[in-house]
This record gives sequence, structure tokens and C-alpha cells, in this order.
Amino acid sequence: MPTPRTIHDIETPAVIIDVDRADANIVRAQADADKHRLKLRPHIKTHKLPHFAKKQVAAGAVGITCQKIGEAEVMAEAGLSDIFLPYNILGRAKLDRLFALHGQVTLSVTADSLDTIAGLSATFTDTGHRLKVLVECDTGMGRCGVQTSTEALALARQIDGASGLSFGGLMTYPAPGLSRETDAWLIDARDLLKSAGLDCETISSGGTPDIWRAGDTKVATEYRPGTYIYLDRYQVAKGVGTNDDCALTVLSTVVSHPTPTRAILDAGSKALSSDTLGLPDFGELVGIPGALVTGLSEEHGNVTLSGEARLAIGQRVRVLPDHACVVSNLFDMVHLVSGETVVDILPVAARGRVT
Repeated sequence: MPTPRTIHDIETPAVIIDVDRADANIVRAQADADKHRLKLRPHIKTHKLPHFAKKQVAAGAVGITCQKIGEAEVMAEAGLSDIFLPYNILGRAKLDRLFALHGQVTLSVTADSLDTIAGLSATFTDTGHRLKVLVECDTGMGRCGVQTSTEALALARQIDGASGLSFGGLMTYPAPGLSRETDAWLIDARDLLKSAGLDCETISSGGTPDIWRAGDTKVATEYRPGTYIYLDRYQVAKGVGTNDDCALTVLSTVVSHPTPTRAILDAGSKALSSDTLGLPDFGELVGIPGALVTGLSEEHGNVTLSGEARLAIGQRVRVLPDHACVVSNLFDMVHLVSGETVVDILPVAARGRVT
């Protein structure tokens, strides 16, 4: 198959990344972090591409964040040298891989239980090359993390007392809109640890929905946004940007038009994802007001048309998805474009790295 030179040459469905928008989003976020003297450590879960991870570091990021060891291994092999893994690593096989990774890059991880710390301390015993471990705190998200400052102190002491570990600070993934509550929680924990002789070198927070409020923090030292590089319908709904800032779309073709108000795309749940993040629809067609993706089966997307919206069989459209991060993990490759010109085609290198 000939290499596509323009969007019109690309087979559908396909992921399209507007590099001009992605680059602008990188620069904008880094400038805001620099303005507030906040370290930026982007999460690569959104793009899963060494290409963009390197651009983020070149723009000023102190390093990157990966959610799984497999992602971190891909990034390390590509030359990224400072990686944070905010995840509880358990089990002999994963700990052995973590140990190997620690020998390649500057690595840090998190823990929220004595079980996790026990595994780490048994694996990492070299006092001359300690593994940095942060305590994960649940500041309102209701996911992982210790529930109180007292619990954070207890784990910090365990980390500090392990020969091959070093206590690195506190980490949270806060619930959107709770930045003040998150700050209060972390300040209380930081002060309690300090009174016990444990300084928090790093206090790491994150989340794209509150990225433009990250600089208001009175305690965080670094921020870990992920979706900001592409944005999506959910982030637009949260006020992070506009549709014109969104870099990722799914190129699709209208394959059927059963009724005047309903059309079918060749992009279903295997291309657009059924993860709506609470939005009522699955996506919208770019530049066609009133055209919403209202239903998905595996290989078909149902588009409901209202107002002046019109489509034709064979027409190629671009869908702005609700959640860009999941879409990245559904495709083996992405097409980078500037305008309508294809500037590169990249494998999604960390795709499917679920372990």
C-alpha cells in the first residue's frame, strides 16, 4: 500500500494527530508551569509515543510519568532517562523488571501499603543506589492511596528505614475540582512528616482538568498532566481548552445512511472507545454541528443528525472522541499531520503494555 501523503490517502478508521496543535499544547503547559515555578512531569499514557515524550522533555519537563512497567521499559529503551511510576508494584516478576529498569534510568515509584514496601525493600538493598519511593495519598479521588496523614507517616518511616529505599515525598491523583481540599490534605501530611524529621523532597500532583489551576498550589512541587497534549471532548467540557486545541481525531468513513437523521461510521467501540467519562455521547463530528456519535457497536458508530447536519455515504469525517487516552491504546499506529499533509506515521510503541 502506498505511503499516504495527505489525509485523503489514509485508510479509515485511523488516528490523526495534528502536530501543530500538540506542539502548541506542550509549549502552553510548560510555560504555565515555568511561570509558577512548578516542575512538569507529563504522563505518557495519553500518547504512548517516545516521539512526544522527548518533545515534552525538550520543552522543559523534568521527566515523564508512566503507569505500567511495560510503558516505562519502552520509554527507557527510547532514551528517556527520568521516569516516575506512580503505581503499586507487586509480585516477583514485576519487581525483577523494576530492578532492571532501576539500573538503566533515574527511577521513582509509589506505595500505599506495607505489602508494597515489603516487596520493594526485599528487592532493592543497595545502599549506594537507593530506589526513591513516594507515599501515595488519597486526597478525595477514592482510588489508591493512604487515607490519613498518620498512615502516610507510618509508611514514610518504613521506607526511610529500608536500606535500599529512600523516602521521596508524597504523591496524589486528586479528584477534579478539589484543588483546595487536595492542598489542605497534603499540607497537613507534609507538616506531620516534617515534625517527625522526614522532609518531602517531592510532592507530586496531577490531572489535566485542573492544569490551569495547578500554579495556585501552596504545597505541590511537580505536576503530572497527561491528556493536555491532545485534549478531547471531556477536557473541553472541563474548560481546559476548545475544540480548536484538540490534536487527536479519528478519521472515519460514512458506510451507511439508513434514515435521514441517522448515519453509520466505520469506527465503533474498537476505534472510539465506549469510555465517555460521563458525557452523554461518544464523540462529535468535527466541523458538522449537530452530528453526534450516539451509539457504538464493535465496528459501527451510530451518528445522530439534527438541525442542518447532513452526511453522504462515502463521506470521510473526523470524530473528536470523549477520551483521547483510550483511543491511543486502540491503534497500532498514528498519522501525524500538519494541515492536510501527513508528516509522519508512528507506531504506538507503548500500546498494550498493560503489565
